[in-house]
Amino acid sequence: MRELQKGWAKSGDRVQKEIYYRLPALKSRNFRLYVVGQVFSLSGTFMTQIAVPWLIYDLTKSAWLLGLAGFLGFLPTLVLTPFSGVLSDRWNRQDLLKLVQILGICVSGTLTLLTFAGWINYWILLGLSVLAGLLKGLDMPIRHAFVVEMVENRADLGNAIALNSAMLSSSRLIGPAMGGILIASVGVEYCFLYDSLSYLAAIAALAAMKMVRKPIQPQTQSTWQKLKEGFDYVCNTLPIRSILLLLAIQGLFGISYMAVLPVFAADVLKSGADTFGFLSASGAIGSVLACVYLSLRRGIEGLERVIALCPALIGLGLIAFACSRNVWLSIVILTVVGGSGTLQVSCSNAVIQNLVEDDKRGRVMSFYALALIGMLPLSNLFAGTLTQAIGAPDALIVCGILCIVGSVNFVRHLPQLSRWIARAEHLSGDLPTTSS
Repeated sequence: MRELQKGWAKSGDRVQKEIYYRLPALKSRNFRLYVVGQVFSLSGTFMTQIAVPWLIYDLTKSAWLLGLAGFLGFLPTLVLTPFSGVLSDRWNRQDLLKLVQILGICVSGTLTLLTFAGWINYWILLGLSVLAGLLKGLDMPIRHAFVVEMVENRADLGNAIALNSAMLSSSRLIGPAMGGILIASVGVEYCFLYDSLSYLAAIAALAAMKMVRKPIQPQTQSTWQKLKEGFDYVCNTLPIRSILLLLAIQGLFGISYMAVLPVFAADVLKSGADTFGFLSASGAIGSVLACVYLSLRRGIEGLERVIALCPALIGLGLIAFACSRNVWLSIVILTVVGGSGTLQVSCSNAVIQNLVEDDKRGRVMSFYALALIGMLPLSNLFAGTLTQAIGAPDALIVCGILCIVGSVNFVRHLPQLSRWIARAEHLSGDLPTTSS
């Protein structure tokens, strides 16, 4: 019996060593706790993201009111995100995230109780959506900056970012699927209940972390001065500036296809809701595959070439999708587009996190978050307007060409970027700033 137990122990050790070799970020205890908490929390978040619009439309039967709720829920995120970066650089990020999670469970719990009691209406949903948008604006920059603190070895940071992206992409697939099942079987209120309970996992994980608490530095600048300092730093640091600009271009033109997918499913591919569902899911599948690739990489050298290539692949993919009239070919193309988008976002995150100065990390990551989410309403407006004017296929061809132009422009900076990245990888020196 003892021999059998020893054999199992040795086998378990080998499995653990293999996991840590393939996924070195999991060697950090704090990051392991974070992963466990996020697995539950993110699925609840994405479940609620489909449940709230469904409930709004069920109550109002108005597409305009549905759109208004989406816009007002997004607006506070856009406004608050830069200021959240300032908070992230001033205060302890672990404590800030705990506070955001506690406020989140209050908002989600209120939604759950009111829905179960039958007291919910459109205006309450609108108010809670605005509160959720405020919390999202607080959460994103702090969370991005906190990843660095959870990983004990800076060399494992790229792997941690890849795993974080993998959790996000997987939850984007699993959460809505679970939400659809719950809505159909027991009711929308159980989606909100799950989301409320899922916050407990995130709070417990944060509370269990053993972080080295850094002393809070006395502040001599106002919030506006700190925000301007972060903006000037981004503008004058070539690698960060060029990467964020390319992210904004991808956010404006590269994800424009999402706004016109219903048009392609119904009018171009001559199909129905099932095809729309497959097209919507294909991008998330590509994202998961991209994250698997990233999790197996070591270090950040060479990522600048991946960042440059991805918008070109997205552009070519959009042009091919616009020309396709076959459902399965279109699904394959969007899988490539979704994977390329995730590769660009995750590689950009990894490079920026390795280059940025620690005392400006929160503010820089707030601009990173803005480059990701700030372009979304403009992208939807641009794609919708262009589609109305010249048709959906031609609109995506234009967007694809603009993505390729952005990629070509970025290539000009590759020699300088490679030198900066090699320096960060091998010397871990402070970066100079340049306006060139």
